[in-house]
Amino acid sequence: MSGPAVGATLAPTAGPRASRRRRSVRRLSRWDRAILVVIVGIPLLASLVFVWFPAVSSVLLSFTKWDGLGGLSAIKLYGVENYRFAGTIDPSFWPAVENNLIWLGVFACFATPLGMLFAVLIDRGLKGSRIYQSILFLPVMLSLALIGIIWELIYSQNYGLINTFIGNTGNNAIDWIGNPNLNLWAILVEASWRQAGYVMVLYLAGLKAFDPALREAAQIDGANAWQTFWRVVFPVMKPINVVIIVITVIESLRAYDLVYITTRGNGLPGLELLSMLVTQNILGQTQRIGYGSAVASVLLVISLVPISVFLYNTFRGEHRAEARR
Repeated sequence: MSGPAVGATLAPTAGPRASRRRRSVRRLSRWDRAILVVIVGIPLLASLVFVWFPAVSSVLLSFTKWDGLGGLSAIKLYGVENYRFAGTIDPSFWPAVENNLIWLGVFACFATPLGMLFAVLIDRGLKGSRIYQSILFLPVMLSLALIGIIWELIYSQNYGLINTFIGNTGNNAIDWIGNPNLNLWAILVEASWRQAGYVMVLYLAGLKAFDPALREAAQIDGANAWQTFWRVVFPVMKPINVVIIVITVIESLRAYDLVYITTRGNGLPGLELLSMLVTQNILGQTQRIGYGSAVASVLLVISLVPISVFLYNTFRGEHRAEARR
């Protein structure tokens, strides 16, 4: 008697639970599947075609010798000779590496801290902070082509704003772009002008999400503004700091646009960059597709380092957060 009674009591309770579970797993209709394929498939296809296929092709072509003529049948295996040529023979490769490192140093030591300073000052609620924010963010909104044209007018040897302001005209005019001792630093000024505004926006977004209670607690403990920022605000902003570091490294490595626009595509002494070497060898008059691909592969490997560090820190932080839960 007790067995059927127990079964009778269990059946009504198990039935609704099973039915609720079956109802919670909803099958996708054909229309839902089609939309899902379009939403996921189009970005994936675009990424494969425009990112991964060129990247893999560049790595493969870096081990070949090809002048771009004669079709694919003219491609010859060349081994690591392109990399050996870059490291030992090409007189432009190591100056390009040095200039990219200088670019990184200026961004890391000047442009990025300056953008962080602008963000901190604006976050403190200065009078007219919206106007300052708009002015500093303006270079980020402008296209790189327009920025290059603006600074070309500033640096021009004949009618430039700087030469006119300091009174150096005619034969005494300073050639800011043509002088190999000045042109890199001149381009870095315009690049830092844009980079500082970019970093300011990123860091300002992080400061707006910062818990003001932490700052108030530090002030109650007797910390001044400097100590509060470096010991409380800056450590809490670690995710934003990691993003800014990655962006700074990538922007310095892929420096190309402003140099190309300001010099009108001419490879000037003192402005050797890895990205410029890639363009000059692949699209120049003397096409060396294999060697240009080798330089591009070196640039790709260097760029993957900060990206890998960023992804590692991100996923490790998420894993730790899930483990604490």
